[in-house]
Amino acid sequence: MESPNPSTAGKPIRCKAAVCRKAGEPLAIEEINVDPPRAREARIRVICTSICNTDVSFWRMTSSPGGFFPRILGHEAVGVVESVGEGVTELKTGDTVVPVFLPDCGGECADCRSENSNLCSKLPFKLSPGMPRDGTSRFADLRGNVIHNFLSVSGFSEYTVVDVAHLTKVDSSAPPERACLLNCGIAAGVGAAWRKANVQKGSTVAIFGLGSIGLAVAEGARLCGAGRVIGIDAYPEKLEMAKKFGVTEFVNPVDCGDKSLSQVCHLKTPENFELELLCFRFSPFLLCLTKVCYQGWGKTIVLGVGGEGSEMKLKCMDVLQSGRTLTGALFGGLKPKTHIPILLQRYIHKELELDKFVTHEMEFEDINKAFDLLVEGKCLRCVIWLYRPDQSAACLMPRVV
Repeated sequence: MESPNPSTAGKPIRCKAAVCRKAGEPLAIEEINVDPPRAREARIRVICTSICNTDVSFWRMTSSPGGFFPRILGHEAVGVVESVGEGVTELKTGDTVVPVFLPDCGGECADCRSENSNLCSKLPFKLSPGMPRDGTSRFADLRGNVIHNFLSVSGFSEYTVVDVAHLTKVDSSAPPERACLLNCGIAAGVGAAWRKANVQKGSTVAIFGLGSIGLAVAEGARLCGAGRVIGIDAYPEKLEMAKKFGVTEFVNPVDCGDKSLSQVCHLKTPENFELELLCFRFSPFLLCLTKVCYQGWGKTIVLGVGGEGSEMKLKCMDVLQSGRTLTGALFGGLKPKTHIPILLQRYIHKELELDKFVTHEMEFEDINKAFDLLVEGKCLRCVIWLYRPDQSAACLMPRVV
């Protein structure tokens, strides 16, 4: 792959971006100015990006904590380092990187040094409209007005500036259209089964919700050798797709009749089976979740949230007597700089099946069509190409402002 032109280092550049100017309105592809990276930052030439439901949620959001406009959405991307700022020694021009919403300072804080946490305490995750260290933006429109950042990535731009704590270097030979799947939901689902739940060979796993993250949990459970994977969803049409990801049985909570969901699950699972429950979102059935997993060692893992103000209430005696574990898992418990390269290698070695998550591919100018597909529930992941790696070197050269 050709390296970007180093003569642009330290200078503002002009490129195209898909700008969200108002909640729910089509993205506007327009020219913007991108500042050079500051200390501990890198400017990235984005190769491709995929679209996640999180992008759709923030695209619609009109109020705090995430309703900032105008902004450049996108957080599932892969790109090439164009230039680096002061103090950056771990990356250089031409490196292939995956930007990740979750920071990983690489060992500067106790959390990143520990095997027990993936939550960086030096640069805590927050829904900021600016860069993580100084809160300012590196984007502006041609009138000089600030355009806000998104989840420290802003991948819907030909060039973006990302803090090094949010960048993971990966093998440049890896297919970019698959590498971009490993920085949010797909990695989170696989990681929840692999790292957080530590699913063992022969285990039984129940998954509440068979969207893309739930299917990624199923893929992670398959990768770990789970014996049975029970998918729980109110939409039976998802069953055929779920089978491709390793779901072996299906429960529709609407059809439980006079039995509770936990009773139905236990009927499907012999009492001497271990049942590890992976829940990717809050649901009306949340209160029964901890009763589904097996007493003594069962695990309930929450990977997502419901509406604003969602609550979970538990009886202290139930928690004490059951011996079950309830935990959250932001990004599936994965440490980005450690585990993303491992997952990518497992894909290259044909162990992790990422291909089946990509249902569509489009060019950058068609990004609004990709949003429509996701909103209508017609795709799992759509890869958006900002440039093709086989394009001429001239296509990689940014325009200096």
